[in-house]
Amino acid sequence: MSIESQETLPRLEPEVATQVRKVSPGNRSRTRRPIIIGGTILLSAGFAYLIYSGIRSRLSAEKGLEQTVQLTSVTVVNVVHPTKGSDAQAIELPGNTQAFTEAPIYARTSGYLKQWYFDIGAHVKRGQLLAEIETPELDEQLEQAENQLKTAEANLQLAQITADRWVYLEKSSVVSKQEKDQAVSDLNAKRATADSDRANVARLQKLQEFEHVYAPFDGVVTARNTDLGDLIQGDNTAPKELFHLAAVGKLRVYISVPEVYATAIKSGETVMLTLDAFPGEKFTGTLVRDSSSIDLTSRTLKVEVDVDNPTERLLPGAYAFVHLKLPAATGAVTVPTNTLLFRAEGLRVAVVREGQTKLVPVTIGHDYGSTVEVLNGLIAEDAVILDPSDSVMDGSRVEIAESAQTKPAATKNQ
Repeated sequence: MSIESQETLPRLEPEVATQVRKVSPGNRSRTRRPIIIGGTILLSAGFAYLIYSGIRSRLSAEKGLEQTVQLTSVTVVNVVHPTKGSDAQAIELPGNTQAFTEAPIYARTSGYLKQWYFDIGAHVKRGQLLAEIETPELDEQLEQAENQLKTAEANLQLAQITADRWVYLEKSSVVSKQEKDQAVSDLNAKRATADSDRANVARLQKLQEFEHVYAPFDGVVTARNTDLGDLIQGDNTAPKELFHLAAVGKLRVYISVPEVYATAIKSGETVMLTLDAFPGEKFTGTLVRDSSSIDLTSRTLKVEVDVDNPTERLLPGAYAFVHLKLPAATGAVTVPTNTLLFRAEGLRVAVVREGQTKLVPVTIGHDYGSTVEVLNGLIAEDAVILDPSDSVMDGSRVEIAESAQTKPAATKNQ
């Protein structure tokens, strides 16, 4: 507005001047400002709502798409069928072969070794002479004892005659009863002395018989610990083993069976044995007896297995493995360990049924390393998924690989 117009305003009528001020540019701008701010806020809110609606719609669409993909996607899996029966029910336990009968041979008389007749590895029969011992001191003791016995027998004979005479005279009262009793008592003493000397002679004769060392049973000489001229001590303080004899026609193998398998041991059952010395060969043994008690230290049952060894190929002291077959639980099957799923709710396996996965709870029995025994939850006809994904769920659609369909139904465990 120009200066001239401002100067003329006061001349106007008061009502007209008031109307002019209302429509002046300054008053007009102050009136429009709240309207503009309110419009801006409404526009911003509308724009934000549009963005939120778009994002929500997009997330919902993605989630639906993901569910659709999960429902419609088909995963190709490899499956295996559980093994029926007890092929996997076997354990392998180590043991040492021992001679069925073996004994160290000691001398029972003192002297010097005069001669030996069999060395290590020799097969001997029962009663064969193994060695001779020279016993000069024993021979002299025996001779002395025999002479003492002769003296005692002579004194006994004289005492017998005297006693008989005094008994006869006492009847006619020629001698007193006291004299007769003394004669009879002297006879009894002489008889006891003769008996003692006779027993001493018998003892020395027995010791003299031990100059010859004989084999107590058929077997093989596994050790000879003496030689010509060796001093032989026949006492029990420091005995020296002359020979070691072992019967190897039959061998014993002792094994320690874990407590969990103890109830499966039955006497008379046939078992298989393998030895590192004979790779690829198997030998037959028999469970003959067990200790009928669990060792508190090792928690094992001691079991004896007898093995016939007519050709003597198996040697005592060899390291052997005894293969025991254990009875399988009724309805139990075995599956590979890479089929198991460890979930928070328990052990599961994924089974393919009607083109979908089913997580089946299972109970494990024995663990055989690469396979496990499943006591319940599976049957031999089930198709169990190998190496299932940790994210596998119930109801997922899967397809069995063609290679898996052509595989044998079960794999034998060694």
